[in-house]
Amino acid sequence: MTERILALLALILAVTAYLAGVQHVRELPRPKAAESTLSVAVPPLLQVALAGGDRYLAANMGVFRAVVAGTDKLDPAGYAVLARVQQDVARLNPAHEDNYYIAQSILPWMGQVEAAQDILRRAAGARPRDFLPPFFLGFNTFYFQHEPIAAARAMRAAADRVSGEQRLALLNISAKYYEKSDDPAFAIGMIRGLAENSRSPALRQYLQLRIQRLEGLQALRAAAAEYRRRTGHPLRRLDDLVQARIMDALPQDPLGQGYMLDPAGEPALVASPQARLQ
Repeated sequence: MTERILALLALILAVTAYLAGVQHVRELPRPKAAESTLSVAVPPLLQVALAGGDRYLAANMGVFRAVVAGTDKLDPAGYAVLARVQQDVARLNPAHEDNYYIAQSILPWMGQVEAAQDILRRAAGARPRDFLPPFFLGFNTFYFQHEPIAAARAMRAAADRVSGEQRLALLNISAKYYEKSDDPAFAIGMIRGLAENSRSPALRQYLQLRIQRLEGLQALRAAAAEYRRRTGHPLRRLDDLVQARIMDALPQDPLGQGYMLDPAGEPALVASPQARLQ
């Protein structure tokens, strides 16, 4: 009898709380149509409760909010809310494909890079056969965060999830990212590892050319250090290494792009033929 009374009291309290909540919501001011469609991120536990305890349904509802948000009208605060909404979806269902697609399409370009990376890392772990999450992760790491080594590793992880021409293309991107490292010796080691593990003779040959390019950069940097030691000032032209008889000839880039001097007088790789300074 006591248990029945307690259960009845609990039910009455729950109904009372629900009705009070409904009344409170009715009294709140309604947002105008011109205002942002996203103003608050609902806590994940509450989202699950509202979805009847189904976290996958709660995740779907969160993605729906992200889809219908008028991103053209969001201010920085609105994009921060959108990022929070999508991160919560990634916590509820990290494998949600639409969520990471939308996140990549919007968040990093609107200043929410860390949120996008968090979503992509979760998706990469939850979708072991999908190469796109690590691919996007690597792109963002290189383009937005300027970390070529971490970007190269992410691209390598993406390459390990595919085969054929896709794998070759991703390994090539990974090699290019390693090449952007300020440590040519490290980049050479990583690209050599890619070449040794590749089953494609064409890719191995191409990666070997990249190794030769980096070896030329190593030689130039060693010669530039010797030039600075002898003269007390940095290089002004690469040809000065030959005129000072530190090198018999400048190394040739087997990829045809060449070498240049950065603003500090340090030899560097030319990103494209049009970027040559010397």
